[in-house]
Amino acid sequence: MIKKIINVFRQLYHLRNISNSIDRQLNYSSWDSFESLKKEITNKKPESLLAFSSKSYSQNDEDGIITEIFNRIGTTNKIFVEFGVGLGLESNSFNLLLRDWKGLWIEGSEKYCKVINKGLSKTIASGQLKLENSFIYKENINSLISKHISEKEIDLLSVDIDGNDYHIWNEINCINPRVVIFEYNAKILPDLNWCMEYDPNYIWDGTDTFGVSLKFLEEKLGKKGYALVCCNLTGVNAFFVRKDLISDNFPAPFTAKNHYMPPRYYFSSMQFGHPASYNILEKRLK
Repeated sequence: MIKKIINVFRQLYHLRNISNSIDRQLNYSSWDSFESLKKEITNKKPESLLAFSSKSYSQNDEDGIITEIFNRIGTTNKIFVEFGVGLGLESNSFNLLLRDWKGLWIEGSEKYCKVINKGLSKTIASGQLKLENSFIYKENINSLISKHISEKEIDLLSVDIDGNDYHIWNEINCINPRVVIFEYNAKILPDLNWCMEYDPNYIWDGTDTFGVSLKFLEEKLGKKGYALVCCNLTGVNAFFVRKDLISDNFPAPFTAKNHYMPPRYYFSSMQFGHPASYNILEKRLK
């Protein structure tokens, strides 16, 4: 009996190793496809920010693009605001915290916020990161931000709440971000103006009815002084820079037609290095 049990465990262990090997091969294949696509696009557009696409702690390839944008325009106070962060370990600002930025996370899930408060207790206690557990509406967004951020001009705002993104952003007047990262609905082709109607009770159901098209963002953010400079390869986020900072740092045209990337959500599952943990920030040597 004992020998049979041992053999069963050996077989399970062997199957687990096979499964892990398959997962690794699929991950390598995904990265090969990602790098090949990046090379193909940047060979055609060598000036594109996509040449700097890379993932560290962002969900996709946003980290490298963010870094390059600020390499070109510089920083002021290194303050960010990001809402819709989940657990924060795959956010657009975790990598910035490692670079001594400071800022605010707003997250609606009480469960996620409890995990963040425990995992980043030192970082939060130091004041580097503020965490607000709240659902976001047009009526409360300015008060949620102003509660924690006193500066009018900040370096970065990242918007990703899977639905009412534009309507919430359009209400913000308490800050003047130099760079805005905006989730867009890549299912909507770049010649079409489309925006989901505002619904304060909206919860994304996993279908294509969410957010806003890239063309709509190009026009609406353009009227408020922002230029579209890039979309990430995964087709999730669009990057806007305030027009007074454009100069010759980014090549025109700043249009949806020029920068649109289709939905390549399969790249989101790529693993970069070992699994992320809060300790990379909490236990760093200062």
